Amino acid sequence: MSLFRIFDTAASGMAAQSVRLNTTASNLANADSVGSSPDTVYRAREPVFAAIQRGLGRDAEASGVRVLGVTESQAPVGSRYEPGNPLADADGKVYTPNVNPVDELVNMISASRAYQNDVEVMNNAKQLALKTLDLGK
Repeated sequence: MSLFRIFDTAASGMAAQSVRLNTTASNLANADSVGSSPDTVYRAREPVFAAIQRGLGRDAEASGVRVLGVTESQAPVGSRYEPGNPLADADGKVYTPNVNPVDELVNMISASRAYQNDVEVMNNAKQLALKTLDLGK
């Protein structure tokens, strides 16, 4: 693997984890919101990733990750009885997002650590390149 492909692979991982951190932050920010119907309430968002393949057939190797998009969770939304809430429906219910704050915090920690690991890979590759250049002196 060439040195530049190491940087490309780590950079693609950093970009993917950045998207993951942003969707997690959005989910946590909306965890306590309510809506007037199940259709209008916030739904948790989840990024979808795919491996970038280089080469064909048996010689193919994964060399990064790309973000295919961000989808909405299909988990059911919650509801609670709050007849005094201005967003309550005719039955006095408000609807809550399908965001699980504990899961989101785990996602945030995992994405943050993966991002840190990609930074370390880039730093180590840079140090190796500099040491290689020092050999030529």
